[in-house]
Amino acid sequence: MAEGRQVSGMADLLVRFVSALAMAALAIAALWLGGWVWIGFVALGAGIVLWEWNRLVRCFGIGATPQLIWTLCGTLYVGAAALAMVQVRLSYDMLTVLIAFLVPVVVVDVGAYFAGRTIGGPKIAPRISPSKTWAGLGGGALAASIVALGIEAGDVLPGSIPGLSVTGIVLAVLIGTLIAVIAQAGDFFESWMKRRAGVKDSSNLIPGHGGVFDRLDGFVAVFFVLFCVAVAPGFVG
Repeated sequence: MAEGRQVSGMADLLVRFVSALAMAALAIAALWLGGWVWIGFVALGAGIVLWEWNRLVRCFGIGATPQLIWTLCGTLYVGAAALAMVQVRLSYDMLTVLIAFLVPVVVVDVGAYFAGRTIGGPKIAPRISPSKTWAGLGGGALAASIVALGIEAGDVLPGSIPGLSVTGIVLAVLIGTLIAVIAQAGDFFESWMKRRAGVKDSSNLIPGHGGVFDRLDGFVAVFFVLFCVAVAPGFVG
């Protein structure tokens, strides 16, 4: 029996790996091509996330009016994040977007996973997400800060301070920590929605991973905040 479970576990891990590789390849290809391909890719992802959002809301057991409010809020939340994703690609080249805007969010999950598994310790909000620990949040913040330090040292973004000056280090750590907190908040929010809906995943579209919202919850939160602080003021102005 133990051997059977081990084989099943390895098969599940292989499915997750292949799915993750396919998603990464599609995202990088769309990012590289840019233009309407990237806009279409982001629009497709946003549409699926919004569909999953409404799918969860329908399981809340609430009336028609509250459902409509949730749908409008989801449209604003996901739509704003999608606009920010489009805007950064229109403003920067593919490599800059990948290194400065996407990788920091990815490494938050990686750092949080390994720190949480290795260190463990107190949970942040066990009723919402039993696996999330304060150590994991710290690991995610550390990983994002290291990436931010590399971006700062390499002068990847216009206006950054080249070299590891004290100001640059402090700024990088603050940005890395902020990205980790926002990404984890997005993760918690989606976990809360799933718990309220009484489901494990937002959908089963991605083999081994669940739904698109499950994989992009941190990205949506980070890019929503980016839209609020950087993109929206440009529209208003």
